[in-house]
Amino acid sequence: MLLRLAYLGVTNAFAMLGLMAMSDREKDVEILALRHQITVLERQLGKEKVRFSPSDRAFLAALLHRLPLEVPRRLRLLVRPDTVLRWNRDLVARRHAAVSRPKRPGRPRTVQSIRVLVLRLARENPCWGYRRLHGELLVLGVKVAASTRNGHCVRGPASRW
Repeated sequence: MLLRLAYLGVTNAFAMLGLMAMSDREKDVEILALRHQITVLERQLGKEKVRFSPSDRAFLAALLHRLPLEVPRRLRLLVRPDTVLRWNRDLVARRHAAVSRPKRPGRPRTVQSIRVLVLRLARENPCWGYRRLHGELLVLGVKVAASTRNGHCVRGPASRW
């Protein structure tokens, strides 16, 4: 999809360069020809909907999203301007979701210094269970969940830590 989007961007950039060399009359004629072709295509499709690929959606949304809402409403588009706005919102949401996705799944690891402290407490007090260790950590001002594990094994009742 990304390759197709890049291809569409490059080909349309060259098309825009070609438009710069055209007179206003030539541009108006091309616009009328394109509008007529859209009318013919819609007539041939009948009740069927036009299906856009994801790269086509992204390109159209990027092209039209900066325009004031009344401008796309005047244009002859195969989709409603609200649909193009929805495509743009979806594109932004997907990009935001990809950027804000956590690098590692699950709960963050317990800080190394806290793990060392827990293991030391467990070694020095083998008769304490994980609930007692958790209570002692709270007295020391260390806030961790009672069910926190660090992946190390300690023999005895404190093996959860």
